[in-house]
Amino acid sequence: MSATASPAESLGELAARHGLTVSGARPSLRAYVGRLWSRRHFITAFATARLTAQYSQARLGQVWQLMTPLLNAAVYYFIFGVLLRTRHQVPDFVPFLVTGVFIWTFTSNSILAGTRAISGNIGLVRALHFPRAALPVALALQQLQQLLFSMGALAVILMAFGQFPRPSWLLAVPALLLQALFNTGVSMAMARLAARTPDIAQLMPFVLRTWMYASGVMWSLQSVLKGRDLPELVVLALQGNPAAVYIDLMRFALIDSYTSAQLPPHVWALALGWAVLIGVGGFLYFWKAEEQYGRG
Repeated sequence: MSATASPAESLGELAARHGLTVSGARPSLRAYVGRLWSRRHFITAFATARLTAQYSQARLGQVWQLMTPLLNAAVYYFIFGVLLRTRHQVPDFVPFLVTGVFIWTFTSNSILAGTRAISGNIGLVRALHFPRAALPVALALQQLQQLLFSMGALAVILMAFGQFPRPSWLLAVPALLLQALFNTGVSMAMARLAARTPDIAQLMPFVLRTWMYASGVMWSLQSVLKGRDLPELVVLALQGNPAAVYIDLMRFALIDSYTSAQLPPHVWALALGWAVLIGVGGFLYFWKAEEQYGRG
């Protein structure tokens, strides 16, 4: 059989007959997941290297991983706890605030990292062939590593204010895993959006600041909603806010005054639902544009 195309045979048909495929074409979902899993060691190494290099130019180095959320918590305590007297309305206000800041920072930084996953590594994307999802996944993993590094400081602060380890602290593990899956999904969705529209990276800090205020980081959403005549949709949106859900789960696990209260059963269901919906949905959304990354 001749290797040349007959007049009636297109070049595409000839390529398909000889097993040739389009360079950079999106693989099937199953093949893509397999390739991503085969790069798991690269993902881990990339995340760890980024975490190590993040503060390498600063004099205090990795100490800034702890100092940044702590300084934010100190600012919020002064503004909301002292000036606005929120500390008198919320039991165990310092553990409440610090836990909220640490958990919110995990989500916020994961999303911001996702917006730079492709554009910030464009040389790597254009030079090497690998599943592009490895980049937002690695950056989300980097933020999880940073949070785990910071959890020791959070534990010390909690114990300094009378919150000592007990069995409920183990609930922090599934809560963090669900939040990490949610964060990774959002990170991948933002990676695709920002790869197409880089200006999104400039807009996101404003969006995240608004989201933070609606997530009960500095005050209790239950106290805000109590006694207020708000539209039903607003109440449902605030109660179902995924960032607030994961913050509530961590406070329930770590703080006595919240552990002793009855946590509504829908909170764990919401946490699981958001993690699966956004985690899987964000991955599929990113995968569908696989062949577009690095072009142009």
